[in-house]
Amino acid sequence: MTPELPGALIREALILLASVGGPIFGALLAIGLTVGILQAATQINDQAVGFLPRAIAGGAVVWMLGGWIMERLAGFLAHAIQAMAGR
Repeated sequence: MTPELPGALIREALILLASVGGPIFGALLAIGLTVGILQAATQINDQAVGFLPRAIAGGAVVWMLGGWIMERLAGFLAHAIQAMAGR
C-alpha cells in the first residue's frame, strides 16, 4: 500500500458519494421547491403537506436507482479492497 493510496481512495469515495447522492438530493430539492411555492401560493402551511411529497419522491428515486447505486458502491468496495491488498 503506497502512501498516496488512502488519499486517492477518499477522493474517489467523495466523487462516488456525489454521483450517487446527487439524483436523490436533486429530486428532493425540486419537490421541496415546488411544494414550497404551492404552500406560499395557497397559504397552506401544514408540515405533513411538505413532508409527504418529499418522502414519496425520495423513496421513488431510491427504488428506481437502487440497483445502479448498489452496483456503483459494490464496485468501489471491490476496487478499494484490491487496491489495499496491493493487486
